[in-house]
Amino acid sequence: MIRPIYLYGAEVLRRPSAPADLNDRAGILALVQDLKDTLVVADGCGLAAPQIGVSQRVVIVDGDVVSETYPYLKGFRRTLINPEILEESEEKTTYSEGCLSIPGVYCDIVRPKKIKVRYYDEGLNEITEEFDNFACRMIQHELSHLDGDLFTDHAAPIRKKMISSKLQNILRGKVHPRYNSKLK
Repeated sequence: MIRPIYLYGAEVLRRPSAPADLNDRAGILALVQDLKDTLVVADGCGLAAPQIGVSQRVVIVDGDVVSETYPYLKGFRRTLINPEILEESEEKTTYSEGCLSIPGVYCDIVRPKKIKVRYYDEGLNEITEEFDNFACRMIQHELSHLDGDLFTDHAAPIRKKMISSKLQNILRGKVHPRYNSKLK
């Protein structure tokens, strides 16, 4: 089912998410399908459960959307249930990030270049996997949502000042993304 995407200012985006109940396989799979359906319509490369109003530790990423720029991401798709970062590299990298919950806002954000994550996949198999480059970026961005963090929280102070009016416009409902969205 396609769900509305919660926008900047919605309380659910700032609340740390609870672990998904692995005993509720049907509930998890329904949530994952809703995330997938919503992501396809929104044309993004990742979505976290809080972005559709569900405060659970579930995210999806889909590299196909960015594979023209990053060909190595063609066919790269992951569902991460109850993910936990085990390691992150000291080496950092900077990418311009955007977010379906903060339409029209982009900032250069510094994050680790490589991470190791333990998570459950859709079959509820425990997986430990390393990610680097833009795959790592997509996953870190989505995992931040699970902790109530937004990419704008990590922007340089001068950039935060520069985007403050755009953020205020989102709060006032003066933004109209091409996908179904919800302010509160």
